[in-house]
Amino acid sequence: MPKGVSGKVPVVLIIAGSGPTDRDGNNNMGSLSGNTYKMLANELGKSGIASLRYDKRMIGQSISSTKTKELRFDDYVDDAVGLINLLNDDQRFSKVIVLGHSEGSLVGMLSCRDQPVKAFISVAGAGQSADKIMTEQMKSQPKYIADNFKTMLDSLKKGKFTPSIDPKIYAIAGPDMQPYLASWFRYDPTREIKKIKLPMLILQGTTDIQVTVADAEKLKKAAPSDAKLVIIPGMNHVLKEAPADRALNGATYTQPSLPLKPELVSSIVDFVKGLK
Repeated sequence: MPKGVSGKVPVVLIIAGSGPTDRDGNNNMGSLSGNTYKMLANELGKSGIASLRYDKRMIGQSISSTKTKELRFDDYVDDAVGLINLLNDDQRFSKVIVLGHSEGSLVGMLSCRDQPVKAFISVAGAGQSADKIMTEQMKSQPKYIADNFKTMLDSLKKGKFTPSIDPKIYAIAGPDMQPYLASWFRYDPTREIKKIKLPMLILQGTTDIQVTVADAEKLKKAAPSDAKLVIIPGMNHVLKEAPADRALNGATYTQPSLPLKPELVSSIVDFVKGLK
């Protein structure tokens, strides 16, 4: 909650990206500790905008008895819908805005539908289905790993799981993850974004090594005509200033002292404050 405000304030639901991500935007695998969502919440608060961020299902204080192999993409959508309604019923808030980052962009698109939401913000959201993105990402891996992933993907499309996976990609494509992948791969963001009849802001950085400007342009093309696209020079996937060099870019993922790109914050604040 922002400090020193009177009356109702807008609230932004921050939906995290892929992997075991907590409310601050970090994960317990050590590859992500940049405090991205915590920083965003603080910046919004300074501008009189409330926010809700949360540990993803099975992470942090959202740990449950659910096993990885039982998890489905729609579970994340259900969680977001529940939180949207919680915020809508809360008398402190004037309007609910959904902000989805990375994988959370697609979760946000699906959770907005037929819910009491005033606007949608996609940040570094993919413009194609996740199977295509992961296949593209596999090109940076040795050929035998990429081939192993392709074998798994081909089987998945036929409704079959692959028990034998290279250890290097076990965490993202192992047997326990495959039911989740199957549930995620069936959604195409360009189809889903067409169904959203809300004010919309699409944000994308030029030095993002996971999602490209072309993805954002695909979303903009598929979205209703009044959707606003903002391309932020020099911003990477964790929403900070970073060079295009892969190693230097990746180093920012574990630097919580690096601030968010100012243009990101100002774009979101201006958009939220401009809502009727």
